[in-house]
Amino acid sequence: MAKTQLQALEQKVDELIELCDQLDQENRSLKSQAHAWREERDQLVAKNMVAREKVEAMIQRLRALEQES
Repeated sequence: MAKTQLQALEQKVDELIELCDQLDQENRSLKSQAHAWREERDQLVAKNMVAREKVEAMIQRLRALEQES
């Protein structure tokens, strides 16, 4: 191979290494965001269940009051 071809190949390899590093960093960031979103979703689901239980309890109390009168 000619010297210029080796230099071009070396440059391409360096660019690929840089791209791989960027993609690795982006992948880590996306995984971190996905984890945070899953945690937030779990918290919201739990809050929703608590709210649903409270509403159902209120409905039952209202029905009991309605039957008493």
